[in-house]
Amino acid sequence: MDLHYRHAVPEDTLAIVGLVESAYRGDISRTGWTTEADFLEGQRIDSAGVLDNMSKAGSQILLAEQDGLLMACCHLEKFGDACYFGMFSVRPDQQGNGIGKRLMLEAEVYAREAWGCQRMEMTVIDIRLELIDFYQRRGYRRTGIFKPFPYGDERYGIPQRDDLRFEILEKNLSTEQQ
Repeated sequence: MDLHYRHAVPEDTLAIVGLVESAYRGDISRTGWTTEADFLEGQRIDSAGVLDNMSKAGSQILLAEQDGLLMACCHLEKFGDACYFGMFSVRPDQQGNGIGKRLMLEAEVYAREAWGCQRMEMTVIDIRLELIDFYQRRGYRRTGIFKPFPYGDERYGIPQRDDLRFEILEKNLSTEQQ
């Protein structure tokens, strides 16, 4: 599969929102394995959030396209010598085809080479063991550092259970580790 990578521009906003929502929320997300529909309802991201991520200094949304069709995206944001990796989404009907692995690698290379980042960090809802396993197979490690889920802030969804929290995962991006 021939993928083309580029940085998002404001005109991509609606396509990004649609991709992210399809990967995590509602019945369409159940066709993939990244769904959060069983424990979160409501939105995952909105246009304002996407545009905010695009407009901040040291922040990019990286897109993976095939024949002009958006296949996957992720948000990268530089914090000192670390890069935050988030909003990682692959079209549900394309999950399991290696697109996500390839986009992650592209994001890691960008963070290391363009921004000089030493490590990549992400937060994952800690009940998502299959997702944590996926990241661990890609060199990420669990830190044991937890952050509370933002209950009451519907910008992140409407929780269907009261035990949600995030765990920070990280990966060393030094060249000898690649």
